[in-house]
Amino acid sequence: MELKEIQNLIKFVAKSGASEVSLEMGDIKITVKTDKGEKAVPVAAIPQAAPVVVTPTPVPVAAPAAPAAPAETAVEGHTVKSPIIGTFYRKPSPDKPNFVEVGDRVAEGDTLCVIEAMKLFNEIEAETSGTIVKILVDDSSPVEFDQPLFVIDPS
Repeated sequence: MELKEIQNLIKFVAKSGASEVSLEMGDIKITVKTDKGEKAVPVAAIPQAAPVVVTPTPVPVAAPAAPAAPAETAVEGHTVKSPIIGTFYRKPSPDKPNFVEVGDRVAEGDTLCVIEAMKLFNEIEAETSGTIVKILVDDSSPVEFDQPLFVIDPS
């Protein structure tokens, strides 16, 4: 694992608000712990056969994401929630249009957004057919597991 990848892991943990993440790849085990949201502290255990020195670079930790503000009026419908922790993107790439907008009609299985986690882009699909009533997360924002992302009116 390259130093750059370790630094990206530290940044990801800091953005996600998680208190600890462990990763094992073969003989390499990396644990990243945060200390009450003040700083990210990497701990790397590398086998003796691989003489690699990892010098951590301090990474400022972003403030935890504020919970989604309650809707001013109760919006009824099916809520699509995040299945993972990561970064929410409304479009497949910066030069492409958004997957969906409020008022768009979607079918079950249509892609609503992508969530990046550990450099993997996971497509989040509509679980039901209907109309997008509300988009609850801003583009390029960190999201938590089970955080509401969209409200779909199935009628």
